[in-house]
Amino acid sequence: MESQTGEPVVNILSGTSAEVVIDGVSEQITAADSPALQSRFVEAVRQVAAAAGRPVTATIVEGSSRYPLIVNPDGSIGDQPIAIPPRPARVPEPGPLTAAGALQRSSSSGPKPTVDDLLASRDQPAGDRGTIGWPGFVRRVTNGRVTLKPNKQERRKLERERAVKRRLDGSRTIVILNPKGGAHKTTSTLLLAETLGTLRGGSTLAWDNNETRGTLGWRARSTPHSNTAVDLLDNLDQFADLSRASLAQLDGYVRAQVDSRFDVLASDEDAAASSTIDAEAFDRLHAMLARYYRMIVIDTGNNMRASNWVAAVAAADQLVIVSTVREDTAASAAWLLDGLREKGFGAKIDEAVTVLASPSDKTDRRLRNRLDAHFAQVTAVVEHVPYDPALVDGGPVDFDALSPETRDAWLTVAATIAARL
Repeated sequence: MESQTGEPVVNILSGTSAEVVIDGVSEQITAADSPALQSRFVEAVRQVAAAAGRPVTATIVEGSSRYPLIVNPDGSIGDQPIAIPPRPARVPEPGPLTAAGALQRSSSSGPKPTVDDLLASRDQPAGDRGTIGWPGFVRRVTNGRVTLKPNKQERRKLERERAVKRRLDGSRTIVILNPKGGAHKTTSTLLLAETLGTLRGGSTLAWDNNETRGTLGWRARSTPHSNTAVDLLDNLDQFADLSRASLAQLDGYVRAQVDSRFDVLASDEDAAASSTIDAEAFDRLHAMLARYYRMIVIDTGNNMRASNWVAAVAAADQLVIVSTVREDTAASAAWLLDGLREKGFGAKIDEAVTVLASPSDKTDRRLRNRLDAHFAQVTAVVEHVPYDPALVDGGPVDFDALSPETRDAWLTVAATIAARL
């Protein structure tokens, strides 16, 4: 650990422990949580400031980041020029005042500033500001007067969020695949759509492209109607006239997940119905939906011989192979990949993303390593998502109940996918 004489040094060891070094003497402190730990080492520095009768500058060391901390004898956090303010815009010299006190326009014959010049004179947006860990603590206790750059953990999160938010030049279709039931497809579709919709500000659709009945509609939040893809297909003509059709008309067919900022298009839920969605129907629906949604995440059925299943793969900009860390679901996914190569989709498989989900809180590490090794060779990327008790009951997904680890893992998956679109 870092030590020195003179000003105090605080080495952050974890969220609940730190080492405080004062005049070469080291003391380890612990606390129940991060805010309590921060209060303890601020108090340690305050005592040094009180004894000296002046503000004391300590150095906070958190991983590879170092932050100055000024603590006054009364325990308040002092101001320091940590965040460099943007350079102020150049203001033209004022002209002379008239008798009425109004500013007189310069008589210069040069070119006059335009609206572009006015907009260019605006201050540039501030850089990233830390909101968690020590940077977040300093920002809170100083009411935002002192800002620090994000720590390594938050920088990584911001980088992934930017990848998800990246600007695209048109609609993109992501297809979730595994021909075995219980492979985490529907859950993955909802969690990916929720992550994309929340960060991108909406315009995201989760679509159950099962040729008969799927469960995506059941696991989504309920809405005032029960219409499905079959109903939309029956009324597709009302969207043919582009001058009259609108996104608002889709509200009668899709199920808005308002808080999560994405929509759901359910598959047929009528047990007595005999209608199915075939390849031609899929193509018609997809062409229309791509006009209104920037991101379309498609949940597929279990029949890889169904024509609408094959049509979805053909329309995909990105394939996502999903499996739990189990022999049977992983073998099903591997068999799927072999079959898709035989069907001529080898290039898409080479660029596919594999998502492996833990089926319990105790992962079989040996099996996980075997699956990692296999799918890393046959697809482009392998990502992992943890087991989450909030997803076990099979009911509507409560996104607010998801663990921070689950949310972080799906942010990584969404960033990996978005970066490849």
